[in-house]
Amino acid sequence: MTHLELTRIARALTANTPIPAPRDEPFYEAAVALVLHPTDDGLETLLIKRAERADDPWSGQIALPGGRRNADEESLMLTAVRETLEETGMNLAADGTLLGELSELRPRTPVLPPIIVRPYVFAVTSRPPLVLSEEVAEAFWVPLSDVYDPERRQEVTVRIPGIHMKRPAIGVGEHVIWGMTEHILRTFEELWR
Repeated sequence: MTHLELTRIARALTANTPIPAPRDEPFYEAAVALVLHPTDDGLETLLIKRAERADDPWSGQIALPGGRRNADEESLMLTAVRETLEETGMNLAADGTLLGELSELRPRTPVLPPIIVRPYVFAVTSRPPLVLSEEVAEAFWVPLSDVYDPERRQEVTVRIPGIHMKRPAIGVGEHVIWGMTEHILRTFEELWR
């Protein structure tokens, strides 16, 4: 995969009509950045491991950079750019190219906040040095060939207070990707492959 692959992805995203999530109250909006970087071996994406925090319902999970929209932000795309900068030090406004967006997600798990997440897909031509915020325990690049390797598919049991659920997951090294991040990555794969 080369820059031609990024062009193909951008075309697929342009041809796709993202579906907005229902906005019945209560809800708040958030955005994440699926950042792609071409290498000689293909494309890789940036993932973070959220820091362990008692006030974070996604504490310790593998995620895409992102977070909640500020009231003064004109768009959710600006939220994705700001949150990526705050969490990783990567300035997508200066160093990234927006390729498109994916359909919104609105999980309806009763123990989670009422959130609507819009994923944006960006490309960067180089890997800038990362500077992590206290919200991020770790950040790492992973080849998409690893993420989409069928051998890495698994099922995990998620334990949230009062609920035990089996969910699809992806094992990458010592990390397990599940939940919204797994869903976003799977949706992205279906769009461009």
